[in-house]
Amino acid sequence: MDTEIGNKNEPDQHQNKKHMKAFLVFLNCMLMAVGQVAGPLLVRIYYLHGGKSNWLGAWLLTAGFPILIIPIAISYIRARARAQAGRLLVTPWLFSASVILGLLLGLDSYLYSFGMSYLPVSVSSILGSSQLAFTAIFAYIIVKHKFTHYSINAVALMTFGSVILGFHMNGDRPSGESKGKYILGFFMTIGGAALHGFLMPALEFTYLKAGKAITFDLVLQVQFLISMFATLFCSIPMIINKDFKAISKEAAEFGLGETKYYTILLIAAIVLQLLVIGSLGVIFNSSSLLGGLVSSLLVPVQQAFAVIILKEVFNAEKGMALAMCLWGFASYLYGEYQKPTKKNRPIS
Repeated sequence: MDTEIGNKNEPDQHQNKKHMKAFLVFLNCMLMAVGQVAGPLLVRIYYLHGGKSNWLGAWLLTAGFPILIIPIAISYIRARARAQAGRLLVTPWLFSASVILGLLLGLDSYLYSFGMSYLPVSVSSILGSSQLAFTAIFAYIIVKHKFTHYSINAVALMTFGSVILGFHMNGDRPSGESKGKYILGFFMTIGGAALHGFLMPALEFTYLKAGKAITFDLVLQVQFLISMFATLFCSIPMIINKDFKAISKEAAEFGLGETKYYTILLIAAIVLQLLVIGSLGVIFNSSSLLGGLVSSLLVPVQQAFAVIILKEVFNAEKGMALAMCLWGFASYLYGEYQKPTKKNRPIS
């Protein structure tokens, strides 16, 4: 009798676990949405009104990592209450991988920050969406996600979208900015998208090779390490360039006032950390490909806010590039939908 009751409870437990996983995916997607939409806008406002440090813009992406101490501390207290010990879950492999991924994330942050200093958000967001194409390519190489004609179509469409923007550089260049800086920002953003496309499947590969169950507590610790080393990567050039000392002077000369300067930096650091947390959480609960899809889906939202808040021009070329981006996204999503359901790796 007890066995029968236990067997009846198993489907309910499986269903509850499935619902919880769906909720966590949704929650992390929302964190990504807040960070990806608000973060670039705030960083662009920083540059438009007198901000000059590209390394500070990059540093903001991960400098909010100390907020992860709160959930990690809560997890530790709960473990102590259950008389559990040894809450340092990171293995030497995960630590080494976190160091490498963190340094690469710091470099990626700089590439994006450099691009945002010279490009309108409406341009940088479309270029950044090409990371889905790079994610598909690197996911095929690193974690053996198979290519389909849908994913190939998506890669081609997003590439053409970037090419269209490349041919229309002069029309989007902000006043007073040289063509050389605009072109450099263009290619630095493409480079950032390519590196971001590598980082997402690389992190998925790290989880797959962890050699232990991937739990929420473990993911929090890995997130903390990756963001910490990314922040250290950006802090060293800032110390060398004396950017930290220049913050007070830059704040005094900021176009919107000193108070708004510090407010913008603080909020940007928080929302950009939400973006990092959301991205890593989506990979943990689903896959790097879903993270790339969500990031691309948010491009139209970024476009709308850039036009409304920053008064950026949305011309025909941007419209065509955005349409190709969305077409590529839809093609990729449909291809993923057509795939047979695969058994997910076990989690606890």
